[in-house]
Parts: sequence; structure tokens; C-alpha cells
Amino acid sequence: LYRPTHKVFIICTCVELDIGHTIASLPSSPTAMPHLLTHAPPPAPPSTSTSTSAGGGGPAEEEEEEVTTKKRCRYWLPNKRRLCANTPLPLSRFCGNHEPTAEARRIPCPIDPSHSVSGENLKSHVKRCPFKKQAQVLESQPYYSKGINSGSGGDGKDDAVGSAAKRNAIFRMSVQEFHGLLGKIKLIHSAISTVLPHSYLVPDACSKWLNQRLDRKLPFQEKHAMQQASIIGNIEAFGMLQKPKDLTNPFCQECDGSDDVDRDESRVSAVVEFGAGRGYLTHMLTDCYGIKQAFLVERKSYKLKADRSLRQNQSIILERLRIDIADLNLDEVHFLKGLRHLAIGKHLCGPATDLTIRCCLNREYNQSKETHSTSSHLQGIALATCCHHLCQWKHYTNTKFLLSLGITEEEFHAMTWFTSWAVDADHSSELSDVSHQETNLSTIEDKQSNLEDGGVEEVIRSMPALDRAHLGFICKEIIDIGRLSSLRDRGMDAQLVKYVPSNISPENHLLLAKWRFEFPTVM
Repeated sequence: LYRPTHKVFIICTCVELDIGHTIASLPSSPTAMPHLLTHAPPPAPPSTSTSTSAGGGGPAEEEEEEVTTKKRCRYWLPNKRRLCANTPLPLSRFCGNHEPTAEARRIPCPIDPSHSVSGENLKSHVKRCPFKKQAQVLESQPYYSKGINSGSGGDGKDDAVGSAAKRNAIFRMSVQEFHGLLGKIKLIHSAISTVLPHSYLVPDACSKWLNQRLDRKLPFQEKHAMQQASIIGNIEAFGMLQKPKDLTNPFCQECDGSDDVDRDESRVSAVVEFGAGRGYLTHMLTDCYGIKQAFLVERKSYKLKADRSLRQNQSIILERLRIDIADLNLDEVHFLKGLRHLAIGKHLCGPATDLTIRCCLNREYNQSKETHSTSSHLQGIALATCCHHLCQWKHYTNTKFLLSLGITEEEFHAMTWFTSWAVDADHSSELSDVSHQETNLSTIEDKQSNLEDGGVEEVIRSMPALDRAHLGFICKEIIDIGRLSSLRDRGMDAQLVKYVPSNISPENHLLLAKWRFEFPTVM
């Protein structure tokens, strides 16, 4: 009556009610009918009230709805904004998944702790757990070797030292021991560290990604694209990657001069991304530089992966290896043998950086002969480190370096706990170079001398945010400088840079490494 779009609704309403009465009772303007002009509100948890709402059905409809509701689990799913659709257990309002008593009896699955199982069903679950079949298939692969890259640091125990254990060890220190540790860390940092160069580089080849001239179906976030582009730009600037001659068609062999033997021998033909996640760093690299073989190493499963888009390019051969980096024997990856490849990683959390370095270099370099393995040829490494608070002494790639500085295993774990302070503050311009700002620890000690009765925990709470961030950043640098030293000790030309500003990401350390000598001729 008011608008053409409302005629159907009014006609349908008039079927059940008296037409004359309905038309006479309509309001005089559309604004008085908000329920006709807007969408219905999202559903709320069902009410137990039996009152009949205006315009609702009769007693028969209410009775039918009540019966249907009773047949469903009463657990409210906030993300889906509805009740669970499963059938409740006998004499219970909830299904087996949401029964409160069942939740208390659930334990982690021994095959894959990422999910839990009811304790009473543990034996039957282990026999049919889908992850068991995946583990069996993985263990049958030639490149699987349990713990090959784990390292031999520590006391031989398999258990990782968690954040709570690190924190408790620090809180058990006396205030004097705590201040002594802070002073020791600062002295070590000033002795081994230099100002890390800022190297935010965006190559021309990646401009179509940053300008968003790509498939709109790809999940694009500018922050991550800027990080990916700068990693690739630093790889090119460090001499590990050659810029394609034709930026519009990097896969064109004739345009890229592949008929030149010298150029072809030094060309990267494959990339291995460790901790690949969804794989969009590799996607950008292959798409912009024409690399035709890609290997994605990731132990977890992800949605919205780049794999589908990569496989649509007929020029690219893609392999995804779902395996823990600790168990990967890279020399036994059949499709990688004989290929000059790059090892890359964006934000390799904690020990994953150490595992990756060990995975790439375990068999690549013989220091006495300075020769490469003939099975595969590593062109270079580019690893963006992150989550230093997760680092473990037993995995760390250069414990000898730390011991030479007088850093014990317990002090190393304390340093890893301090690193979290570098990323829990506002990363504005004042914190961009906080690792090289002077902090007067003696002044801090004087101010906190009256807090000794409260212990280390009270001292930490009273520390200014800038001082905490300063300590976190220098601990991160010491850990990464040890990794840098490890790469150099293995015969590589290595560099540590800040590849993006801290306001883009405070986790902005990038390890770059390439061989000092020429590759042997491929036979």
C-alpha cells in the first residue's frame, strides 16, 4: 500500500486475518512500521516463557516448537548465535559434546594433543583417531626422520620449558640476583651488538601485489604484503635472487635470458618455505620472480591456503609437506634433489628458526673441505625470526656462543621470558630503536631498593614500560646474533637487518645468509 516492495507482505498477512480490519488498522506512514523496513534481529537464546507474542501462531504451533526445542541440545553457541543442533543425552538437557560432567573428564589425545577425548572412550578413540593414519603415512615417507633437527642441547629431556616455569624461576631469584642478571645482559649486549641496519625494501617486481593489481579472491592484507615484499626485496638486494627482465611475465624463459648458460646456472629454480602457514610469501615470490617449483613445509592444516591459486598456474610445481621441521630430512625430498633453492620463512616462531637452520645446514656444508652436498644446492637463507619467548636451550643452534659469553641455560630461559616485554607495548616511533637507548640500571636499583621485601615480582611490576621494552629488545638481539654467528661459522656470508619498521611489526628481524664460495658444477 505504501511501497511496491511491501505489497506481498500485506497480502500474505491478510490471508489469515480479516482483510478490512487489517487495512484499517495499518499506520498512516511507513516509518511507523519499522518491522517492515528492517531485517529481523539476530536470534537470542530461547525463552522458557509460554506467553504468545503478537502476530504469533496458536497453541498448536507453540506446542510443536517446544517439542522441537526439547529434541535439541540446550547449549548456546555464541559464534553461530543458535542452540547446538545435536540430540541431547537421555535424562539430560545437553548432548555428549556439551555435557558439563563430560567436559571435566576430557583429556588430550595422546596421538595429537590438539584435540581432546573423553577419558572413558580413550582406548576406542586411539584405534580410530584420524590423526593416527596421518602419522603412519608420514612416518613411511623417506624424508621423515624423528628429531633429526632437534639438536642435543640441555640435559637430554624432551619436555620444553614453558612460560610459567621460566617466570617462576625468575620470581624465585633474590632482588640482588635479578639486578645482577640485568646488568650482565646489558654488558653482553654492548660488547657484541651494533646498530642493526634498517632495510625496508620493496622491489619493483612486487608492485602489483602492493598496488592490489591481483586476483581479488586472494585474502589480501596490506600489513602482511608489505612484510612479504620487504623480505623478497632484501633477498634480491643480498644477491640471492635475480630480478626478472619482464615484470609482466616473469615465467617467460625467452624474456629472462635462460639461454645464457652462466645466468641459468646461478638462477634459483625452487623455493622451500618453512613454517609456511597458508603459503602467501611463496605465492608472492613465485608470482613475481617466475620460480617454478615450490615446497611448503608446515605441520598444521590451514584454510584459505595459497595452494589452490598456485596450482592454477601451469608453470608452477607445488609440493606441501605436512611435517614438523624437527623431523624433516631435506636431503631425502626427492623432487628437491639437484635444484638450486632458497630457504625462506616469515615469522618462524621461537625454536622453529633454529630447527630450520639445522635442517638446511646439517648436510650442506663440510667445513674441512668447504664443499656442498651433491644431492641439493642451497642458494641462500632468509628467515624472519619471531616469538623469542618460545625459544628452548635444547633447540638453540649456537649454545657454544652463549656459553662463551657466560650465559647459562637458566639465564637463557630467563632472557627468552624477557623478550615478551618487547612486543607488549605501543610500538610508536619512540620504541623504534629502543634496543640502543641507554637505561641507567643503577638508577633503577636505587628507586627499587625499598621494594626488596616484595621480591622480584614487585620489582618487575614497578619497572617503567620503556625499560621493560628495552630489556626485551636487547635479549631478542642477543639471541639472533647467536644465530647470525652460527651461520657465519658454517661458511656463510650472513647479515641481520630490520626489514620493516616496528610500527608495521615489532617482530622485524630478518636473517640473511649465502655461501661465501661458488657452487660446484652440477654433474
